[in-house]
Amino acid sequence: MAQSGFVELFHKGGRFMWALLFLTVLGLAVILERFYTLAKSRTNVRKLTAEIAEALRHEGIEGAKRVCERTRGPIAAILHAGLSKANRGPEEIEKAIQSAGTIEMSFLERGLVVISSVATIGPLLGFLGTASGMINAFETIAAAEQVNAKLVASGISEALITTAAGLSIAIPAQAAYNFFVAQVDRFIIEMEQASTEMIDTLISLEEGKA
Repeated sequence: MAQSGFVELFHKGGRFMWALLFLTVLGLAVILERFYTLAKSRTNVRKLTAEIAEALRHEGIEGAKRVCERTRGPIAAILHAGLSKANRGPEEIEKAIQSAGTIEMSFLERGLVVISSVATIGPLLGFLGTASGMINAFETIAAAEQVNAKLVASGISEALITTAAGLSIAIPAQAAYNFFVAQVDRFIIEMEQASTEMIDTLISLEEGKA
């Protein structure tokens, strides 16, 4: 049965192509999972903080907590943690938010080290395949009585294919890693803004009662 061009290139690339295939599958799985998770974590922060402020004015702390409970995402989770300590003062609220923020950050950053590793290890494996291919080519030349281009073509082909494969894996993996880091940074800014607005609202309500 005739092999497709991709399968033929894969076999010509030698044994290192299996390691590169494993990296491709691993990296693609983590990238898709991160896309899905971060998309689900997105929250309309302006709308959420407005609803919490409105609930605090009319329904109190419990009403604001219910708003957080029916809103998914890490920002609602850390605001809920802060509201749970609302009766203990601003310092306890900030501590609760920081603690919850640390937990949510570890969740958002999960898997990024895998993507970064794929982007780093892919080219290295490609270069290792290049070295292996060149060694095979020179061994073939040394063993042959007459130098023939066909004798060394397979070794040189292996060298070039693994290099190209390694770079082809690393470039999109690095782009995905940079994108996810930017998304996490955006979450951090939104968490800080939402937390500050909520604490300011709580303080202004307390001052209004005094």
